[in-house]
Amino acid sequence: MFLSTYYASPSTSSSPSPIFRARALRFASSLSPPSSGTFSNFVPPPSRRSPSFSSALRWSRGADSRSRVSLRAQIGAASPALDRKIAAMASEHPFNGILSGLPRPAGGEFGKFYSLPALNDPRIEKLPFSIKILLESAIRNCDNFQVTKEDVEKIIDWEKSAPKQVEIPFKPARVLLQDFTGVPAVVDLASMREAIKDLGSNPDKINPLVPVDLVIDHSVQVDVARSENAVQANMDLEFKRNKERFAFLKWGSTAFRNMLVVPPGSGIVHQVNLEYLGRVVFNTEGILYPDSVVGTDSHTTMIDGLGVAGWGVGGIEAEATMLGQPMSMVLPGVVGFKLSGKLHDGVTATDLVLTVTQMLRKHGVVGKFVEFYGEGMGQLSLADRATIANMSPEYGATMGFFPVDHVTLEYLKLTGRSDETVEMIEAYLRANKMFIDYKEPQQERLYSSYLELDLAEVVPCISGPKRPHDRVPLKDMKSDWHSCLDNKVGFKGFAVPKEQQEKVVKFSFQGQPAELRHGSVVIAAITSCTNTSNPSVMLGAALVAKKACELGLEVKPWVKTSLAPGSGVVTKYLLQSGLQKYLNQQGFNIVGYGCTTCIGNSGDLDESVSSIIADNDLVAAAVLSGNRNFEGRVHPLTRANYLASPPLVVAYALAGTVDIDFEKEPIGTGKDGKSVYFRDIWPSSEEIAQVVQSSVLPEMFKSTYEAITKGNEFWNQLSVPSSSLYGWDPNSTYIHKPPYFSGMTMGPPGARGVKDAYCLLLFGDSITTDHISPAGSIHKDSPTAKYLMERGVDRRDFNSYGSRRGNDEVMARGTFANIRIVNKLLNGEVGPKTIHIPTGEKLSVCDAAMRYKSAGQDTIVIAGAEYGSGSSRDWAAKGPMLQGVKAVISKSFERIHRSNLVGMGIVPLCFKAGEDAETLGLTGHERYTIDLPAKVSDIRPGQDITVTTDAGKSFTCTLRFDTEVELAYFDHGGILQYVIRNLSKQ
Repeated sequence: MFLSTYYASPSTSSSPSPIFRARALRFASSLSPPSSGTFSNFVPPPSRRSPSFSSALRWSRGADSRSRVSLRAQIGAASPALDRKIAAMASEHPFNGILSGLPRPAGGEFGKFYSLPALNDPRIEKLPFSIKILLESAIRNCDNFQVTKEDVEKIIDWEKSAPKQVEIPFKPARVLLQDFTGVPAVVDLASMREAIKDLGSNPDKINPLVPVDLVIDHSVQVDVARSENAVQANMDLEFKRNKERFAFLKWGSTAFRNMLVVPPGSGIVHQVNLEYLGRVVFNTEGILYPDSVVGTDSHTTMIDGLGVAGWGVGGIEAEATMLGQPMSMVLPGVVGFKLSGKLHDGVTATDLVLTVTQMLRKHGVVGKFVEFYGEGMGQLSLADRATIANMSPEYGATMGFFPVDHVTLEYLKLTGRSDETVEMIEAYLRANKMFIDYKEPQQERLYSSYLELDLAEVVPCISGPKRPHDRVPLKDMKSDWHSCLDNKVGFKGFAVPKEQQEKVVKFSFQGQPAELRHGSVVIAAITSCTNTSNPSVMLGAALVAKKACELGLEVKPWVKTSLAPGSGVVTKYLLQSGLQKYLNQQGFNIVGYGCTTCIGNSGDLDESVSSIIADNDLVAAAVLSGNRNFEGRVHPLTRANYLASPPLVVAYALAGTVDIDFEKEPIGTGKDGKSVYFRDIWPSSEEIAQVVQSSVLPEMFKSTYEAITKGNEFWNQLSVPSSSLYGWDPNSTYIHKPPYFSGMTMGPPGARGVKDAYCLLLFGDSITTDHISPAGSIHKDSPTAKYLMERGVDRRDFNSYGSRRGNDEVMARGTFANIRIVNKLLNGEVGPKTIHIPTGEKLSVCDAAMRYKSAGQDTIVIAGAEYGSGSSRDWAAKGPMLQGVKAVISKSFERIHRSNLVGMGIVPLCFKAGEDAETLGLTGHERYTIDLPAKVSDIRPGQDITVTTDAGKSFTCTLRFDTEVELAYFDHGGILQYVIRNLSKQ
């Protein structure tokens, strides 16, 4: 078995470490419902849901998602009993003096709230809106154990305390999951139940204490495209491949309290969150407070466009949050981004977000909040704001936040939230000085730094060919493409010899003459949460298709075209507008409701196209309306991948190549024999606005989400057991009990140094989580393929790595399995292999790791800047841990990935400024010793650590345990072990 070879149980110690003892009492309060003397946002869990998903609407808008009380009752006058309960709890609350009633205009109260203005502190008035949300949460949850008055003061004094990188606790109101990350989360929860039972405690202690919503949206693949039957055909295949996973998730929704699973085919998680799940303001048992959310998808930030504080975290961290553990975070700096002016005609929100991404990436916003403000805000629809907020991970920020204003309120009404709910939201936010009214004089706010953009400066653009922040103005695209062909292999280069750049390969496609060359578009996908929630760009794409049809243009049949809306609402307004038929004529038939191409679920290309690309080493292109275009992500055969607005996706599909100057060269020849140019098919902003106004209607949102609660035929037919403990099937290749808690005892293992470790992999800059733990297809010659075939899985049923994240055996073998990964130990060779240093053999990374592991030899990974950028993928930390990696040394880490490494007990270290493996003369063939103190109590966050090699070199690194809490996690061998040991004592 893979795990018996890869996994070694941690050593144990007889008593908790000093750091654990110091924090035990503070942690304990986060693991139980509040006592009469503690007031928090604990939500009493309801009875378990029935296995079917056929209940009526889950909640009334703005109310707590699990309460069965009607909206009118919740926002009406509080009952005498509830008043007495609140009064009793508040009497012992450190901030009981600011608990205020929020009056309703018609009489009575909406409820009580902790009033920030009542503190009468002038520092609060100048705080960024995003920091006020952290402040309110700290005040409401303050019990002087879990959250202290000192924590509250740190946030109030943000201007002075943020530069000091102080640590604060934060309790999000809810947790959001999607199925790729949700399956391993539920697997972990199920195995945690068994672990706590083995320690002699009650397994029912493992239950979410905050609302958890899991949307299944990452499993649908574009197997069938260009067909009226594509949605049904792809859903049939989706359920066939994933029946076991889906049944497991359905079991989770019944076995765990406070967890809701939204079935496949409902939409993309972030659009569902924006249009349906987002509360903006909670009303829980008569207490009002701002909505906030952490999610296991990095693009959870999309909800920031609605004025809800939300960001992505690792699955491991999310699991701890579900179980009541407060998040420990560094109080962030906030970049104030002022918007002015107005977008020019024909410029889209996608052009804007790609421009913003490039600006913020250059400015440097990793670990910070970005807050948008200025008179230009009035020019941006809520959907435009959500597009900008969505790409926060691409510009590196924790959040891209848009405070609630009148635009927000109008969107809430459009999407079916009731007038009563919107009235409550506005009243609460105004009373707590968290609403921005641009009609009134503005209070000057403090920010850590400032940026400004005149919207009139934004021009049409795309980004690529390998990174989201490599923006290319449309007018420069042809010259940039030729530079990429010339340049050496890198983020902007393919090193195609001059004499081969004009090569044309002719072939037969389904009986028709066809041809491909460098830059030919073979995938054109309107996909992803970033854009499919925005009616202006979606209807804009449909207008491009309509104009092209009318002029006689047609997308070449060998271009794989697809349209995957973020929710059923998109389909409704495309049909209402009468424009869907034109998209269908151009091959953009709806293929399903999920992420599809953006996460690598693009499906196979036609065999004739695949063979031509591979046999002739062509640099084929994909153009997609997504947010990620890293190498090997979209499709193994598309080496050039460009992010573009949905209208531009249609335009490039029609052109058939990215090697075109849209200003000067025709897209094609019309039915009248005349050349058709880009300007002939591009709609004006006014045209788009008119269609949006007449086609996007509130009833569409109401009917769509009423239907979601009823599930679908496939989902409702799944039968699942009612047991609280999961019955693991040892033969399953989808769901497997992980080894993290094997042999676990009550005593934590303590600090662990690294001695004489070999370098498993030596990387350069920008190694993404897609490189570390790919989500896409499983290569036929990989160790994972061998494992599956040995268990009788046919190649056509391999599915994807993302769909098999519930099986650690698969995922450990798939770690560092990206076919485009560049390991410097291989001297320029590209692929998922490495050198086994003791023997000099070239092996798959998996086989080399297994050999080191079986010999009892530690390994480390050495990397450049931005290690772990991209998706918030916990398997990018779990996989290396299972392969035996003890530490990662890099120039810098992506925020979520560093946290994930900590959560799995891997030591993150950073080279000192100006140093890296190259400047230090490290070859990767050395053995490395990392000198950590033997006791966790002797380790300080961010301290200097000495690393020595057997070649006599010595250098200093910064230890990237950033908080005391993270040191506690390390002491316990990981965050989940920490949670289990503490829960077992309750």
